[in-house]
Amino acid sequence: MATYQFKRSQHVHATIDDVWDFISSPANLKEITPDHMGFDITSGDLPEKMYPGMIISYKVSPLLGIKMNWVTEIKNVVDKSFFIDEQRVGPYAMWHHQHHIEASGNETMMHDIITYTPPMGFLGRVANTLFIKKNLNEIFDYRRVALAKRFPGNID
Repeated sequence: MATYQFKRSQHVHATIDDVWDFISSPANLKEITPDHMGFDITSGDLPEKMYPGMIISYKVSPLLGIKMNWVTEIKNVVDKSFFIDEQRVGPYAMWHHQHHIEASGNETMMHDIITYTPPMGFLGRVANTLFIKKNLNEIFDYRRVALAKRFPGNID
């Protein structure tokens, strides 16, 4: 079983307070996810802000429009610094996503580190080469534009 790491950084033209308020709200996940992913939160009564131990369930279509359940747990949260989510149910054998932010004057740097293991051993390695890496890049390219629209400024 192969494990991979995907990293992406983005400069957001907003204060760390504004960025944290946005990214720490589960209700905003859909806004930064491409429409073709068919992302729909299925958890009921989500709070305004995430917290350690919080479970978020949703439906998503990561491949060929096939809807699947994905359940993540928020493992760690440090206010205005980082949070970590881990897949509990979903398409990957393992998924660990670190979301880090840091102030840069009146702007914010976001750093994402995703460590993941595709399912199905050798077939998962092939899938990673053929489309998983590409899909992750497309998702984060979309997020870059979505955040630039949400917090107007230059896209870097």
